[in-house]
Amino acid sequence: MSQPIRILIVEDHAIVRQGLVALLQTVPEFSVVAEAADGTEAVALFRERRPDVTLMDLRLQKMNGVDAIVKIRSEFPEARIVVLTTFDGDEDIYRALAAGARGYLLKGMTGDELMDAIRVVHAGQSRIPAPVAERLAERMSGPALTGRETDVLRLIVGGNSNKEIAAVLAISEATVKTHINSLLSKLGVTDRTQAATTALQRGIVHLD
Repeated sequence: MSQPIRILIVEDHAIVRQGLVALLQTVPEFSVVAEAADGTEAVALFRERRPDVTLMDLRLQKMNGVDAIVKIRSEFPEARIVVLTTFDGDEDIYRALAAGARGYLLKGMTGDELMDAIRVVHAGQSRIPAPVAERLAERMSGPALTGRETDVLRLIVGGNSNKEIAAVLAISEATVKTHINSLLSKLGVTDRTQAATTALQRGIVHLD
């Protein structure tokens, strides 16, 4: 018999994590070798257990999922990681796959879909469901925000005025207005409120 696929589960909600463990343990070809509740623990357990496949949530304490993926793959480029999340924003998807995730699954999928994705990724392939691929295509076809525009947008979402944004970023209010006009155009919206809503929907900015 072949060796079971060794799996690390990274999920901050204990009930969800326990449910995943219980589900995967019903399959003889899978073996859950470790569970992590935050990104820092995930990196440490990956180093220790060297799993074949890692299921990674994105919203984690101490270190978010994307940063954990970057850290793990910087040390173990062959790491096979599947994102398992509720977040379907195109920017979330783009960041996770750019970091090196081999799959991106939404928590509404079935158990069979999850198991199939684990097998596919373990075999060295990728698993990107059609709805996720469509969101990614939208992200890739549109103009990207610059780092400074993203900073401004994050502060807009936080409820800051132009004057406050200028103070935080140590730039002039005129420069803030220039960045806002540019990001409004790139996001295809007409005002700050729409920009904030779009930023949250797409996963460009998250509320902590």
